[in-house]
Amino acid sequence: MTAKQTIETGKAILGIEFGSTRIKAVLIDEENKPIAQGSHEWENQLVDGLWTYSVEAIWYGLQDCYANLRADVLKQYDCEIESLAAIGFSAMMHGYMAFNEKQEILVPFRTWRNTNTGKAAAELSKLFNYNIPLRWSISHLYQCILDNEEHVADIKFLTTLAGYVHWQVTGQFVLGVGDASGMIPVDPNTKTYDAEMVRKFDELIEPKGFGWKLLDILPKSLNAGENAGFLSPEGAKRLDVSGHLKPGIPVCPPEGDAGTGMVATNAVKQRTGNVSAGTSSFSMIVLEKDLSQPYEMIDMVTTPDGSLVAMVHCNNCTSDLNAWVNLFKEYQQLLGIPVDMNEVYGKLYNNALNGDTDCGGLISYNYISGEPVTGMEEGRPLFVRSANDRFNLANFMRAHLYASVGVLKIGNDILFKKENVKVDRITGHGGLFKTKGVGQRILAAAIDSPISVMETAGEGGPWGMALLGAFLVNNPKNLSLADFLDEVVFAGNTGVEIAPTPEDVEGFNKYIENYKACLGIEQAAVTCKK
Repeated sequence: MTAKQTIETGKAILGIEFGSTRIKAVLIDEENKPIAQGSHEWENQLVDGLWTYSVEAIWYGLQDCYANLRADVLKQYDCEIESLAAIGFSAMMHGYMAFNEKQEILVPFRTWRNTNTGKAAAELSKLFNYNIPLRWSISHLYQCILDNEEHVADIKFLTTLAGYVHWQVTGQFVLGVGDASGMIPVDPNTKTYDAEMVRKFDELIEPKGFGWKLLDILPKSLNAGENAGFLSPEGAKRLDVSGHLKPGIPVCPPEGDAGTGMVATNAVKQRTGNVSAGTSSFSMIVLEKDLSQPYEMIDMVTTPDGSLVAMVHCNNCTSDLNAWVNLFKEYQQLLGIPVDMNEVYGKLYNNALNGDTDCGGLISYNYISGEPVTGMEEGRPLFVRSANDRFNLANFMRAHLYASVGVLKIGNDILFKKENVKVDRITGHGGLFKTKGVGQRILAAAIDSPISVMETAGEGGPWGMALLGAFLVNNPKNLSLADFLDEVVFAGNTGVEIAPTPEDVEGFNKYIENYKACLGIEQAAVTCKK
């Protein structure tokens, strides 16, 4: 069947993901290959000291992204999208979206990027004997309670961004288990919210006298492949304002971007892992067993089918690096030279590999926002050097590439060196890996492990979400998610692997020791209000 026939017969599957800077849609065929895409650029806003996206921006962004996809289909295939085999929505995880019984949002959406929840996260981590990160929904909820915010008494629904969009277009208040595990911990045995932690939380807030208990306001947790509802007539209109898309399409459980990253890199089996490196970065290692103790730097979440995952999440990755690259673009424009950004990135990144393996002593702190792993409540991007350091372009770029995964290394050193976690394969995906071989080599040196990158790495989360849609409707053998990905989607393709060299590993280790020793400089910059 041609791509056009796939679309015209309603056999295509759509995945849409709300990333931090872009909403992206990917349409796949029955062989799970992308055949069309759409996107919408957006940015979070700092309002009253909190990072947010407005509800209006969410819906405008979704509609514009879908319209962009529809235009791509018209241009490539000269046909309309009338129906689909399945749809899936994913989004940046965690955060806080609270609604009253009229489904009205009570306070502006508080994203994962906010770090105002320190007191709540610390108290809950102690109560649960489990690391509860600042960005998790339960931290946001409890911080609102500690701050005596009046809206808490009126909460009827509490969900994530992916859960919200799914709810509004299907009428089903549900969440994929991977996304649910970033609201409050999930028990990998029951595949739903940890009953003991729920009980402890309810007891903790009982004196407040709210008219709800925690399970009353949380979405139902669903495994990948479970029925999560159908596109409603209202939902079809909200998604496709042109009116061509018909309702009744199956919609798979909504997931977080961590889960779709695992799917897109075939990393849902135990002893596999992936690293997503874009605006933020995170590594996901699927564990054979629980860790020996909680660690503040390591979050425990699950795969979309409920297996335990150790996650190291860093708020910052390529944003500061991109800002420096844009300076070189401006310089090139000043010289009157036509700019090809792929060439600019390629030249700068590849030249970085000519630098000293320890970056000549140069250090970069890429903290656009706060970084919980290193204890920074706010961000101050800094480039640090002393007079005797080897300051040249190669070392400068290499230092910024190292910084993009430096915090990630600090967290993963715990897993591999202290907990002796074993992995058979780690796959990288995201913007850092677009320049062939460079980001891959840097990451391999950082975590001292071979890194694979697949040709599909650039498709990322929305493709992973579309694959979860395919798992819902195109799995006649009733395979597990891991087997479905192995046998049907990837069929043995493990990508191109780069192993770290001893010299690169030694150099990165020296860099990171300097990095950790000089964190006081970053802290001083945060303390000194601008």
